[in-house]
Amino acid sequence: QNYPNPFNPVTTIRFSTTAAGPVKLEVFDILGRRVSVLVDHIMSAAEHEVLFDARDLPSGVYVYRLEAQGQLESKRMTLVK
Repeated sequence: QNYPNPFNPVTTIRFSTTAAGPVKLEVFDILGRRVSVLVDHIMSAAEHEVLFDARDLPSGVYVYRLEAQGQLESKRMTLVK
């Protein structure tokens, strides 16, 4: 999960990978429109932290989607300005 949540305007998304490989981390608004691609490259096996700066986005609920090692995970986060 991201921390802090709710956030204003920056939050940290933490995740771990157990093997090196392609990782894609995207953020969508509640209507399913992609608003940001935070990661889209090969990453090593490790704990990772990625900052999401939502300074230019309106308040609301967003979903981040992490695709790595054949797995797909989605979580909600709330931007409050």
